[in-house]
Amino acid sequence: MNGQTLLSAALIIMNFAGFWIMGADKRRAKMHQYRIRERTLWLVALFGGAVGSTAGMQFFRHKTKHIGFKMGFPILALIEIILFLKIIGVF
Repeated sequence: MNGQTLLSAALIIMNFAGFWIMGADKRRAKMHQYRIRERTLWLVALFGGAVGSTAGMQFFRHKTKHIGFKMGFPILALIEIILFLKIIGVF
């Protein structure tokens, strides 16, 4: 497996994880259960899952009133998209 394929696979996995974790935390919030730490949500986004986390935030309408998430996740997602496109040679 070459580097680009490995990076692409890792990003796909992290973005699915980001989407899933936002949904899981929303379900836990509705059921008044133990919540996923905000630090964990940020770490998943930071390590390549920002696009999925942002999509999950919008899809599940979760953390949309928190300005840090509302602004931070999309900005981080944009940065990750640009970095990925640079790495694969589009720019």
